[in-house]
Amino acid sequence: MVQAMKLKNILIVVNDIQESICFYKEIFGLDIITKQEGNVILTEGLVLQDAKVWADVIEKSTTPYNNMTELYFEDNDVEGLVDKLISRNILVEFKTELTELASGQKMVRFYDPSGNLIEVRTPVKYS
Repeated sequence: MVQAMKLKNILIVVNDIQESICFYKEIFGLDIITKQEGNVILTEGLVLQDAKVWADVIEKSTTPYNNMTELYFEDNDVEGLVDKLISRNILVEFKTELTELASGQKMVRFYDPSGNLIEVRTPVKYS
């Protein structure tokens, strides 16, 4: 039997490393584990890579707002997250406004400052 490989990180391309570090720290509480040339590894397995480095590696430009991927987070206070984004004038574009689903979960979708799609929901409540 072949043992499955372990997924260690998710890498997203960002336009401004410092802005993105601040965004993910302030909004999600992620901290820097290590910085390398054009890459920053954050807690929870998120890696930020500078768009210029990525373009050099794959020899193509990136496409922000491409809707091909989504970062998914859970938080007990989705309303508080939305309030934080709005009150601090953080540059995000909401894709799905704060919504309560039939299951009772609250959910919001928005793009980070580099155009990466993020979804945040309250955890599922099992009966």
